[in-house]
Amino acid sequence: MAQNVTIEEIQNFKGKYPKQLWYLFFSEMWERFSFYGMRGMLVIFMVNQLNMNAVNANLQYGATQAFVYAFTFIGGMFADKILGFRKSLFWGGILMIAGSVILALDPHQFFFIGISFTIIGTGFFKPNISTMVGRLYKDDDNRRDAGFSFFYMGVNLGALIGGYLCIAVANGSMMSAIVPEHLRWNVAFGFAAIVMVISLLTFVQTQKSLGDIGISPLLSLENSRIKVYEYGTYLGSLAVIPVIILLVSNSGYTDIFMYIIGPCSLLYLLFEMRNFSASENKKLLAALVFVLFSIIFWAFFEQSGGSLSLFAESNLSKTVLGVPLDPNGVNNSANSFFVIAFAALVGLVWLWMSKRKIEPNTVVKFGLGFLFLAGGFYIFYYTKFFANVNGVTSLDLFTFGWFIITFGELCLSPIGMSAMTKLSPQKVQAVMMGMWFLASAYGQYFAGLLGANIAGASENSTNLEKLIVYADGYKQLAIYALIAGVLLIVISPLVKKLMQEVR
Repeated sequence: MAQNVTIEEIQNFKGKYPKQLWYLFFSEMWERFSFYGMRGMLVIFMVNQLNMNAVNANLQYGATQAFVYAFTFIGGMFADKILGFRKSLFWGGILMIAGSVILALDPHQFFFIGISFTIIGTGFFKPNISTMVGRLYKDDDNRRDAGFSFFYMGVNLGALIGGYLCIAVANGSMMSAIVPEHLRWNVAFGFAAIVMVISLLTFVQTQKSLGDIGISPLLSLENSRIKVYEYGTYLGSLAVIPVIILLVSNSGYTDIFMYIIGPCSLLYLLFEMRNFSASENKKLLAALVFVLFSIIFWAFFEQSGGSLSLFAESNLSKTVLGVPLDPNGVNNSANSFFVIAFAALVGLVWLWMSKRKIEPNTVVKFGLGFLFLAGGFYIFYYTKFFANVNGVTSLDLFTFGWFIITFGELCLSPIGMSAMTKLSPQKVQAVMMGMWFLASAYGQYFAGLLGANIAGASENSTNLEKLIVYADGYKQLAIYALIAGVLLIVISPLVKKLMQEVR
């Protein structure tokens, strides 16, 4: 396979960012438009269009999103062993396009079929593009965190546009004069298909600039044997879709799946660890600390797609600083807007601190992430003191809560992706990135359970009573986030020893 550049030429780039980061940035941006656009519609669609109650919709949301992220671990494993990052990404994109088209044709009839294609597709796509970003840097390059922060800005640019546009079109807040009412949900899901095509075309047209990053790990084998492994993976992923349909359409099966996938992933990692040195295994243990704490973070953060969606629909006003806006559109996209505004700045702050040898280590950054998360959820709680007699409170204050949480996410998520690539031996980098997203799966799963508990406690209540129940629930989450953040900062010296030279 002829390559235009070598890995050395890529990694010896001048300036703050390698040019290949831009190409991966735009591919990921459009994919995240698709993903977050769909995610922001799920609970509202299930409640308003599939006539589920709020409790079941939260559980179903948690189950669906858990499977999405759980399959990133499986996708990472197949990329490491068979497909390579590039073919895995391309195949995942094709499946995501298929799922979005199915939903656009008839979301009511084919909801779980379309979602199942998207789950498998995301599993192949998501962990591998993040791993390729890590490969653009040498192991000791302190510009890596800034690169992941910039890449994360691309993630959120897509999430901002998709998160607001899709739900606003579906609700009739946007394009109502153009899109007939009976086709609003079809068009909203159709946007996800269109932008995934753009994402895939962007990657295909720019992949030669990546040198040998992401090519097949089986090139030493005969071509005919490689084809057997690759086509077997493609056919196997299609064959498992009926099973996924069964699992996601019955949220009760999610418990069983989550009881199995986590322990199995740990056993697989332990099996792989026997091939590594003691030093490498210590770094993997440090990576697992980040993985475990990230579960807690995402369980709280991902209320955005569950309980906060229902809170936004019923309990928030419709203006931000006097500008009329869809409350759920704001809930879906405010965080992304703030990430875009501040991600590069935060990345540059890390670089500035690094040059002066005062940059906090990764564990402390994680702890700070939880402290910001606690502050944001306390603001969500505090909105109840601004409510009117109808249980409608300030969208301005709610948006400020997302502003605070954004800094928590910027301390944790891009830094976490960077840490997975720095702490993992090359042979298991995609698997560890998959475990990072598997942690998100558990976070989504617990987010659904938490949201269902909040929704259940407010069932058959007035709108004002619902607001109080939701707000008090967010206060509890703020307290737990605060405890987790303090604990992380306290244990940071121990984890830092496991990380060794990695910062």
